[in-house]
Amino acid sequence: MINFFSILFFIVLRMQFFVWVLLFCFSQDFRHEVKLLVKLRHPNIVQFLGAVTDRKPLMLITEYLRGGDLHQHLKEKGALHPSTAINFALDIARGMAYLHTEPNVIIHRDLKPRNVLLVNSSADHLKVGDFGLSKLIKVQNSHDVYKMTGETGSYRYMAPEVFKHRKYDKKVDVFSFAMILYQMLEGDPPLSNYEPYEAAKYVADGHRPIFRSKSYLPELRDLTSQCWAADMNQRPSFLDILKRLEKIKENVPSDHPWNIFST
Repeated sequence: MINFFSILFFIVLRMQFFVWVLLFCFSQDFRHEVKLLVKLRHPNIVQFLGAVTDRKPLMLITEYLRGGDLHQHLKEKGALHPSTAINFALDIARGMAYLHTEPNVIIHRDLKPRNVLLVNSSADHLKVGDFGLSKLIKVQNSHDVYKMTGETGSYRYMAPEVFKHRKYDKKVDVFSFAMILYQMLEGDPPLSNYEPYEAAKYVADGHRPIFRSKSYLPELRDLTSQCWAADMNQRPSFLDILKRLEKIKENVPSDHPWNIFST
């Protein structure tokens, strides 16, 4: 299981490629985790390139993406055109579906805009990164529920079962995905009028962000609502999310009007 915490990062130029070098606190599982992570190969997952395991500080080396993160992109652009939001959501869902593939399920546990990276400045391709809080689970059957420590991740995107220190599984990532989808379509972080901890508590009490945009497509609204369902068993898998997004994409014209209106 992933059990390390990122405390510092810097950029290294090597062989004409930029890479991120992350320094981690000691973990007895570090070498085992690295053996898995460096084997990850998917166009929507930040590529691990190598690791330093025989001396301290322990380090992971990944590709460096020049486009920055989704958080900064949304801060600059605001609400995205629906076709763009759907394409971004598809990239995220593809990466997460790969991570959730059994029997070696990787639960991200800190999926948020800052951990979704743009490959380049044209923002035509996204990758999921930063696995410092992830958990690797060896799945015996598809209905396993894993007992993990609560309050792991970022409060604003945190599933209620995590906040409440209850048992949870990979569906916590689906909840976080819903919050990201909401932010891409609305233009503001979910529950932006609350401090992060208070937002997580508000969600844990059964509340959800309000759909403000009159142009929020009904199909996307339904998908978002299902993904942040209080009952994690009612949330769709990322494979199901991909199918639904592809279907929605077929019916969204590139010139769909997109305006934000307050209720």
